[in-house]
Amino acid sequence: MTNIAVGIDVGGTGIKAALVDTVTGELVSKRLRLATPTGGEPAAVAATCRQLLVELGAPDEAPVGVCLPAVVRNGITKTAANISDNWIDLNAKELLTAVLNRDIHVLNDADAAGVAEMKYGAGKQASGVTILITLGTGIGSALFIDKTLVPNTEFGHLDIGPFTNFEAHASYGSFERDQLSVQEWGKRLELLFSHLEKIFNPDLFIVGGGVSKSHEEFFPFINLNTPIVPASSKNAAGVIGAAAMANQHL
Repeated sequence: MTNIAVGIDVGGTGIKAALVDTVTGELVSKRLRLATPTGGEPAAVAATCRQLLVELGAPDEAPVGVCLPAVVRNGITKTAANISDNWIDLNAKELLTAVLNRDIHVLNDADAAGVAEMKYGAGKQASGVTILITLGTGIGSALFIDKTLVPNTEFGHLDIGPFTNFEAHASYGSFERDQLSVQEWGKRLELLFSHLEKIFNPDLFIVGGGVSKSHEEFFPFINLNTPIVPASSKNAAGVIGAAAMANQHL
């Protein structure tokens, strides 16, 4: 089994890819990025992934992992966030395998970020129950029990009362939309994390997404019983985790 794998992270605005050493979690190529095709249609996204694979010069034997902003079950995308609804109930593994002419492992983007953190980053020494939350336009989540992934959790979609959910209430998108102070946003996040505490009694929270690099600004306003730490992989997490899972499953 080769240690080098390709990770491809499909987002609503950009698609990133790199070669990854799956022993160390380090990128062994430049991280390439191309714009997500307008509308995020499956065929166009697959073609862009193919272009990235060619530009990377990926070895033929390198496994390829692709993470998507979607619930993924057995290679089928059951939802779609910030990409075309035509991904819903699509056999994404079959499509990407045909277009990229390789076996592909497909998974949820937050799950991929979580795998990167648990294998190489802030959760490397963790045990018990660990929850990663990614904060961006929305809220992504990944749940691990003794480092085993429980996929497709989507904790951001948990409802707060009858009219809203945590993603609408506490994402970084809500921080910008509602023009919150950092303290106000921290208290909204505390509501999310304390709710997850009551359900899971976790041993560790990891916070990812672009805002994790500014965690010192809002962490002081989140009072919890559970340790909470920033992710270390930052914007490369999806790429790294997708590559690691591809190497494990293919």
